[in-house]
Amino acid sequence: MSTQGNTEVKPCLITGGCGFVGRNMTLRQLSMGKEVWVIDDLSTGSDPSEWLPEGYQQQAGQHPSITVFQGPQKLIFLKGDLLRLMAGGLDSDGIQLPKFGDVFHFAAVVGGRATIEGNPMAVAIDLAMDSCMFNWAVRDGNVERMLYPSSSAAYPISMQESEGHVALKESDIEFGGALGQPDMTYGWSKLTGEYLARVAAEHYGLHVACVRPFSGYGEDQDESYPIPAIAARAARKESPITVWGSGLQGRDFVHIQDCIDFMLLVLDKISDGSAANIGSGQLTNFRQVAALFVELAGYETEVKPLVDKPVGVHSRYGDPTFSREVLGWEPKISIREGFARVLAEARKRHGIADEVGA
Repeated sequence: MSTQGNTEVKPCLITGGCGFVGRNMTLRQLSMGKEVWVIDDLSTGSDPSEWLPEGYQQQAGQHPSITVFQGPQKLIFLKGDLLRLMAGGLDSDGIQLPKFGDVFHFAAVVGGRATIEGNPMAVAIDLAMDSCMFNWAVRDGNVERMLYPSSSAAYPISMQESEGHVALKESDIEFGGALGQPDMTYGWSKLTGEYLARVAAEHYGLHVACVRPFSGYGEDQDESYPIPAIAARAARKESPITVWGSGLQGRDFVHIQDCIDFMLLVLDKISDGSAANIGSGQLTNFRQVAALFVELAGYETEVKPLVDKPVGVHSRYGDPTFSREVLGWEPKISIREGFARVLAEARKRHGIADEVGA
C-alpha cells in the first residue's frame, strides 16, 4: 500500500464499483485493508451482496440509499445515480461523504460493440458524469488522488485500419496538436475526460493519472463482451463456433487482475493527468481467440464468421514501451492462462462439468 504523506489511511471511493472493473478494484482495495465507498446505480452492475467474499454482513446505513457491509474491512454502498448526486444531489439528500484518499472513477455507460455503435447517444452521458466528477474532485479538497480510466478507443481510428495499422503509443494523442478521430462517441468522451484530467492537475493541483486500457477481460465479465461470450460457446462445445464480423479484427487482451495491478502502480507514478497504456503489445484476432477456446475446451470445430455483426476498428493494440521501460510493468497472466480461467468459470456458470484432461 502506498503512503500519502501522513499516517492516516483515508477511505477510497470507487464510482461504478459494482461493475466488472469496479468490483475487481473494490475487492482489491478491501484486501489491502482499505475502507471502501462505492457509488453505483446497479443499471449494469450487481449488488455487493452477490460478490463480496464470505464474512461480510449487511447492515442498514444512516441513510435509506446507503448499505453498510461489515467484514474484515468496511464497504459502504451508496445506491444512486452518480450524475445527479455529484451535480448537487448529495446535499439535497442529506448525504455527507468523507474526505477520500484515492478515487477511482469507473462509472460510465460502456456496453459492448453493439451499444457503442447501436446507441451512441446513450454513451454521451459519460461526458456529463466526468465533468461533474472532476468538478467535485477539485472542490473543497475532497480528494487526494484520482484515477481516470480513459480507453484505447481514444486513439485515432486512422491508425487502426487493416492496412498500415501500428502499435499505439501514448504520444499518438497529443493535446495541443493533431488529435485525430477517436472511436465514436465513446472515444470522444474518454478523450474529453483525459483533457479534464489535465485541467484538474494543471489548474487545481489535483494528483490525477489516466490509463488507456486495451481489451480487458476476466472470469466475472458479462457475456455481452466477446471473451466470456466466446468462452460460453466453447464451454457448450458449439459447432461451428461463431465470432462477430470476419473474425480477422484483432485486439490486445489483458486480464483484469493485470489491469488492476497497473492502475495502482500508475497512481503512484503519474500525477499530472497524463495517460499510460494497459496493453501487452500482442495483437490477437477473434478467429485465433475462438480457436484457442476450442482447444482449451478439448474439441475440434470450424470458426464461423457472423459478417452482419458490428466489429469496430480492424487492429487495436498498444505499444508497451512506456509501461515496460518507464513504469516497470508487464502483464503476469498469459492469454492462454487467462482464457483457461474464463472457460472454467463459463463451465461453472452454465452448469457444465469440467472434463478430465481438457
